[in-house]
Amino acid sequence: MVTTSPVVPCDIVVFGGNGDLALRKLFPALYHLEKDGRLEEGGRIIGTARTDLSREAYLERIDEALGRYLPAGEPDPAVWERFSSRIDYQRTDGSDSTTFTALGARLGDATGRDRIYYFSVGPALFAPIAHNLQASGLVTQQSRVVLEKPLGHDLRSSREINDAIGEVFPEEQTYRIDHYLGKEAVQNLLILRFANVLFEPLWNRSFVDHVQITVAESLGVEGRWGYYDSAGALRDMVQNHLLQLVCLMAMEPPSNMDKDAVRDEKLKVLTSLKPLEPAQVERCSVRGQYRAGLIGGSAVPGYPEEPGANAGSNTETFVALRAEVENWRWAGVPFYLRTGKRLPERLSEIVVQFRSVPHLIFEGAESVVKPNYLVMRLQPDEGVRLLMMNKMPGPGPLPSRLQQAPLNLSFNTIFEGRQPDAYERLLYDVIRGNPTLFMRRDEVDAAWTWVDGIIDAWAARPTAPKGYAAGTWGPSAAVAMIERDGRTWHEDTH
Repeated sequence: MVTTSPVVPCDIVVFGGNGDLALRKLFPALYHLEKDGRLEEGGRIIGTARTDLSREAYLERIDEALGRYLPAGEPDPAVWERFSSRIDYQRTDGSDSTTFTALGARLGDATGRDRIYYFSVGPALFAPIAHNLQASGLVTQQSRVVLEKPLGHDLRSSREINDAIGEVFPEEQTYRIDHYLGKEAVQNLLILRFANVLFEPLWNRSFVDHVQITVAESLGVEGRWGYYDSAGALRDMVQNHLLQLVCLMAMEPPSNMDKDAVRDEKLKVLTSLKPLEPAQVERCSVRGQYRAGLIGGSAVPGYPEEPGANAGSNTETFVALRAEVENWRWAGVPFYLRTGKRLPERLSEIVVQFRSVPHLIFEGAESVVKPNYLVMRLQPDEGVRLLMMNKMPGPGPLPSRLQQAPLNLSFNTIFEGRQPDAYERLLYDVIRGNPTLFMRRDEVDAAWTWVDGIIDAWAARPTAPKGYAAGTWGPSAAVAMIERDGRTWHEDTH
């Protein structure tokens, strides 16, 4: 059973409140919580950054951002009036302790109120902000802190950040956010697996041939070359988003939906990931970097030609991996992971390919009958498809009448109304004090431990990432990696 904090007025302080994430994601999510009546009366939202702004100028920026990022026809004037009345602004320099005095005066007495500190800033500021909050007496037993990724560059730096945060905020007050876990389709993985009896008997090595997880972006680095070049696709996407999806796919059923029951099972998956030894990394991993090409019919530059780029950079913008979960349920079942920028489309998808039928009774149909696939689309067009063999109507030799067809559950078709944004769900969970969908520290450590093994192997045998044209599905080596196992990427399911 999930326990949550009692419903009391909540003050939300957004550090980096003038930045892209706050304006593009956080404030639109908070607006929708206001619209749906999920923000308690008396709660406040305080943006803070180093920029010196009046409250009126800050509200103008938020109003402009909502007009840009909310659906057409919003914001509603009545909702905006309520929402804007909560919002205030206070200039604060995260590394300057003297500026926290004014923030404390703005917040006032914490009696009977929860406080949420959202660190929408670079990780270098996490520790200074946390310690300055503590030194200024602004951390209470009802305080919670939300940390955006990246949580470090490797296991060592991640532990340094978590150690510093842990000196101020206990683990139960620390919320490490991965917005993928707030997506409706991702949460539906738990429902699909644990609220239906259909799949559980098949969800193991006896019936599953392999699993594919693809998180593709058609965009490039979009002006963030400096940040991205210090991270790369493995750190930016695999260490958090893709490994969390592996956890939800491979975890054992928890005893209940208690925050630690779910996260205990996810941790078991992460600690069961087979380490990639240096000799295996070349066979089980592919690094790529996009070159000039076409996206949507328009020419785009390659990674080395992006604004501000270092032409000699060896940072990967694409990764493909072959992973294994070494436990009784999944031993021998490969999990193929791939993610990259400047791929043909924006797509997040999980494909479970089941084993072939043990004996085919339809003579001459060997080349026609295909295995069953369960395809879970996370974005866009969220939904679930089960691909099965069927007979087409009409006479004729049976093999020629067999065809694979989908049973299709489209969220947009079945469920009417607006689909909440991931940040909207996760912010509401923070407000309620429910950390189930947030990463626990030992999860972060386990994920970094596995990823560090790959990073170290790459460093021991440095090679340039393989080039691929923008608008394609990555370097040909990624195709070769999976085809060596007699399998292929399921691009035809898109």
